[in-house]
Amino acid sequence: MYKVLFVCIHNSARSQMAEALLRKYGGESFAAFSAGFEPGTLNPLAVEALKEEGLDISDHETSSVFDLFKEGKLFHYVVTVCDESSSERCPIFPGQAERLHWSFKDPSMFTGSHEEKLEQTKAVMYDIKHAIFAFIESVHVMK
Repeated sequence: MYKVLFVCIHNSARSQMAEALLRKYGGESFAAFSAGFEPGTLNPLAVEALKEEGLDISDHETSSVFDLFKEGKLFHYVVTVCDESSSERCPIFPGQAERLHWSFKDPSMFTGSHEEKLEQTKAVMYDIKHAIFAFIESVHVMK
């Protein structure tokens, strides 16, 4: 089983969505986790967007990469999901993991009505879903 950590700044939307989607679509081959450099509050737009995938993360809490590190957690893959404009603030998780970077827009920065922000968040979720499918395929090909 491959252990995968998705990391972003606040662990409030992108990394949470990636974790939930890998858990749903990765099967028994993957164990998914997420964490942030400055854990914040779960973004309600991410919760709402994932309902379209039949996923409920409303009870999830944000996690700190530092806590995972202190616990001695090890991962096969560490995937940062920060957008390019904030990639310098995106945390690095230490250890002997393969590091990947996927750039996704930050839903906390979206503007407009609730519906407009939700549609933008859903677009990010679908981008993450496509990246998850490609990742699953690439890992299975390497086996």
